[in-house]
Amino acid sequence: MSKVWIALGSNMGEGRKNLDLAIKMMNERGVLVEKVSTYIETEPFGYTEQDNFVNAVCIAETKLSPRELLEVLLKIELDMGRVRIIKWGPRIIDLNILFYEDLKVPHIEIQKRSFVLEPVNEISPDKIHPVFKKTVHQLLLDLNSCDI
Repeated sequence: MSKVWIALGSNMGEGRKNLDLAIKMMNERGVLVEKVSTYIETEPFGYTEQDNFVNAVCIAETKLSPRELLEVLLKIELDMGRVRIIKWGPRIIDLNILFYEDLKVPHIEIQKRSFVLEPVNEISPDKIHPVFKKTVHQLLLDLNSCDI
């Protein structure tokens, strides 16, 4: 089994229920969720003319390869009704692989997104980013020091 970290987000309908449903669907499809961060409300990133998001991060175990995991997450998004119209636009559910064991497949801009770093920091502050070689906690501190 491989350990994975997955970001969840929603800003359409009932966001918390959407995240709960996505977690249920992941468990049913071989992505066994072990731990979930607190759900946080965040402002939209990129395209800002939309409602706030509910975001969280979960840690799970899976026998799926990274490609298979991606396919499962995309299928869950589709099954829940996600339609991709506007880049960074509103979505009923958004599922992103942040880390997959020690493979270098982190989300390309994780270091710029407090709405991802904060929940990862809550449940796994010592997780080391495989490219930047910093803990998630340090990446969050670095990001927050840029905001001042």
